[in-house]
Amino acid sequence: MRRVSRIAVAGVATASLAVVLSACGGSSTEASSGGSAKTKGIGLAYDIGGKGDQSFNDAAYAGFQKAETDLKISGRDIEPQDGESDADKVQRLEQLAKSGYNPVIGVGFVYAPAVKEVAAKYPKTTFGIIDDEQDKAANVADMVFHEEQASYLAGVAAAKATKKDHIGFVGGVDIPLIHKFEAGYVQGAQSVNPKIKIEKQYLTQTPQEGGFSSPDKGKDAAEGQIEAGADVIYAAAGLSGQGVIQSAASHKVWAIGVDSDQYKQDALAKYKDYILTSATKDVAGAVYNLAKSVADGKPATGVVRASLATGGVGLADSNPAFKNNADLQAALKKAEAGIKDGSITVKTS
Repeated sequence: MRRVSRIAVAGVATASLAVVLSACGGSSTEASSGGSAKTKGIGLAYDIGGKGDQSFNDAAYAGFQKAETDLKISGRDIEPQDGESDADKVQRLEQLAKSGYNPVIGVGFVYAPAVKEVAAKYPKTTFGIIDDEQDKAANVADMVFHEEQASYLAGVAAAKATKKDHIGFVGGVDIPLIHKFEAGYVQGAQSVNPKIKIEKQYLTQTPQEGGFSSPDKGKDAAEGQIEAGADVIYAAAGLSGQGVIQSAASHKVWAIGVDSDQYKQDALAKYKDYILTSATKDVAGAVYNLAKSVADGKPATGVVRASLATGGVGLADSNPAFKNNADLQAALKKAEAGIKDGSITVKTS
């Protein structure tokens, strides 16, 4: 019977680490500390957009760094390539597993086929995948989140912050995972104002078309929604979300970030006064805790699902304009309590 471990979720702050080019054309970091004869430490393969997206991938990188530092293990992280195939992802994961890294983690649902294939070839290595739970192999940890719960809170915040009763949503790719973000956001906003107007747009139909990696597409979408009248826009679009934030700042309207606390990201510092909040999910904690479970000799496997109740998703409160808005905070407190006690069931589609 497959063991299912519940991993506690811990917040992790992003720090800087030197980056070097790897022989295969991606980028990787190497640490010389720690490790053992059986494992070199943690191996991480990034999602579309790569490191530097100030969002999903950077959250994974923060967990990677914390694992290296706190567990005194080495690590290697590898960037994706433009227009790559599943075979490229398989090769990347095999490269990490064959080199002795354990765990090996694929950042994002796009790694699902590759993790399934490579985990079968390396049964003694623990594999992790973020945002997917299709693979039920005994040596795979499926790290997933209740994104819809944080998005519900984002919707409440947007409905409270708008001056026009008109808000927007930009999704990176038109897929079920991002539908969860939209569904929660719309439901949360409508819980405050059933008649609120909501603009909605998906940037692409497939990840390969750049929906998660094209700030210009995000900017164009935001420009259209702002022109239509929206004054708060929530983007669940990875790197493309940077374009949404840039557009919001240029028009002096609110943006709501995603995955990481984007108010605190250095690359977005000049826009931060227009980042109301961010719907966060603790990808960093998921990465770190899987690495720790392997280092402790008790590898976690099975579905690990983070929620508001576990502290694995939520809203960032770094912006004083958000944190000090008493009316908004009271509404959020009520909504969060309802989600936790089950009186509010958040939709996923």
